[in-house]
Amino acid sequence: MPDMDSLRGMVDLLRDKIGSGVIVLGSGNTTGEKVNLVAAVTRDLLKRGLHAGKLVKEVAAVIGGGGGGRPDLAQAGGKDLSRLDEALERAFRVVESQLK
Repeated sequence: MPDMDSLRGMVDLLRDKIGSGVIVLGSGNTTGEKVNLVAAVTRDLLKRGLHAGKLVKEVAAVIGGGGGGRPDLAQAGGKDLSRLDEALERAFRVVESQLK
């Protein structure tokens, strides 16, 4: 399972390739005791009100964690790996609400 540094590296690579978008990646450790999340927003979407720090904070709440960061890049941690899929699904709704 990727650690936080690996997730940040993946986000950087994906952000460079997609040009415009929002990326949210999550991973748990092998024991299922810790969940890592990383979110990134491309610069063009920052102007539309998207904020990676606010996004990851809301998504992390689903997995019993918290986090935050800059508008373009943020990270979080949590404890409930069983809810990671639910947390990643929540990211879609959070992005929609930030765009309104």
